[in-house]
Amino acid sequence: MAALLAVLGESVLPLLAGAVAVPLVRRWMRRRVLRHERERAADAVTALCGAVVGELRAGREPGQALIAAGHHAGALGAAESAVLAAARFGGDVAGALRQASVGPGLDGLAGVAACWRVAVDGGAGLAAGLARLEGALRAERRRREELRAQLAGAWSTVVVLALLPVAGLGLGAALGADPLGVLLHSPGGLACLVAGGLLEAAGLLWAARIVRTGEAE
Repeated sequence: MAALLAVLGESVLPLLAGAVAVPLVRRWMRRRVLRHERERAADAVTALCGAVVGELRAGREPGQALIAAGHHAGALGAAESAVLAAARFGGDVAGALRQASVGPGLDGLAGVAACWRVAVDGGAGLAAGLARLEGALRAERRRREELRAQLAGAWSTVVVLALLPVAGLGLGAALGADPLGVLLHSPGGLACLVAGGLLEAAGLLWAARIVRTGEAE
C-alpha cells in the first residue's frame, strides 16, 4: 500500500510512513500470536483436568492418572518433565504444578496444585475437586468468548476509523481532484497530512485502548 501511494503521489513520504508502521504491525502480530498461545495453553489445562478426572474414575492412583493424562494434554508447558517426575517418584507434585502455573496461559495449574495439596493433606476427593475446577475453567472460557463477541462491533468501528482516510483519498481522486499531490507536494497539504496523521493515530490508540480495557475486565 505504501509503495502504491509513493508511486501515485510521486513522493517518498508514504514509504517512510510504511517503514515506521512496520514495527508497529509486527508488535501487533506478536501480541495476537501470544494471545492465541495463552488461550491454547488454557484450553490444554482444562483438558488436563478432564483427563485426570477420567483416569481417577477409571481406578488409577493420582500419580499414575497425572502421568497418563500429562503426556497427552500438553498442558504442563516447559515444566512437564519436572511435574511428571514428581508424580512418578513421589515428589512434591503440588509444588511442581504451582511452578508450572507461571507459564503463559497456565494459571489454571495453580488450581490443580491446590486440589492436589488438599487431596494429599486432607484426604479430600481429588476427582471431585478437579471436576469442579474443570467446570470453572470452561465457564471462564465461555465468558471470554461472549465478551469478545460483544466487543466485535467496537473492533469493527476501529477498523472503519482506520480506513476512512484511504476512502477519502479515493473519493477525492474519483471527483477529479489530486489529493495526493496536494498533501505531498504543498506546504499546506503537508501540514494537514501531519496533523491528520497525528489525530488518526491518537484516535486509533484511544479506541483500541477502550476495547482492550473492556477485554481485560
